[in-house]
Amino acid sequence: MHRTKVGVDLAKNIIQVCTLHGKKVTSNVEMSTDEFSLWLAQSKPVTVAFEACSTSNYWYQQAIKSGHDARLISAKLVKAVRQNQKTDKNDALAIAQTLFLPEVSFINGKSIEQQQLQSIQRLRELAIKSQNASQKQIVSLLLELNIRLPNTQGGILRGLEGVLEDGEINLSDTFRATLSIAKVQLENMISAIGEYDKYLEQSIQSLPDCKKLLKLEGVGPVNAVNLYIALGASQSQPFKSGKNASACIGLTPVQHSSGGKEVMGTIGKYCKNGSLRLLAATY
Repeated sequence: MHRTKVGVDLAKNIIQVCTLHGKKVTSNVEMSTDEFSLWLAQSKPVTVAFEACSTSNYWYQQAIKSGHDARLISAKLVKAVRQNQKTDKNDALAIAQTLFLPEVSFINGKSIEQQQLQSIQRLRELAIKSQNASQKQIVSLLLELNIRLPNTQGGILRGLEGVLEDGEINLSDTFRATLSIAKVQLENMISAIGEYDKYLEQSIQSLPDCKKLLKLEGVGPVNAVNLYIALGASQSQPFKSGKNASACIGLTPVQHSSGGKEVMGTIGKYCKNGSLRLLAATY
């Protein structure tokens, strides 16, 4: 690590940059995104830390391209280190101070490929949530009219088709037109999920590390992508042991030990990768 440490507090349009040389603050200034890009390109190599947030991976990648030693710090750790009230300056200082702590577990930054895969995965999850919500809403609304539809995807589509074609059901033309729109929306969501699955499989074929994960028992394309993103498979040795990797994806029990007494709990359901845990439960 370099002697000069820099803590960066990221916001949408404003970036706070705190520079420490040794353990002395030499500057703590506010920059625009363009100014910070120029600063990264013109500065001598330093150790720069970012608080993990929505834009941190982008700046992490830009810092590495400019020759800096970039790190990502968890927001929880930054909150624990910050000594005064929450301001941009205090946050940037706390981020820089975390670089002096021993045995800090930094967050693995994502590559561009991992970010793109994650975006496809998130859009797929959004489509699934929208599909499920739409199906439940259609079934419940028609049930109020004593029109009963099956709860399955195919049953709902066939049931809607039957309702729209049945002239004996006492429904207004306006309501029939509305149901027709709802049916088309549901079909589009189902089609979108299929397209997302296709694009995920295409992306996997260009990533050797991701393809290796498909060889594991019970791991399909979606789980392979989640594991690839969670474990940072594109980076060399991101974990010191298999136990650390297992903890990352929520496969180790919660520990609460004190006074020489070990207390091991259950494998908690509130892990940081809920989608991976949910998909693993289906196998």
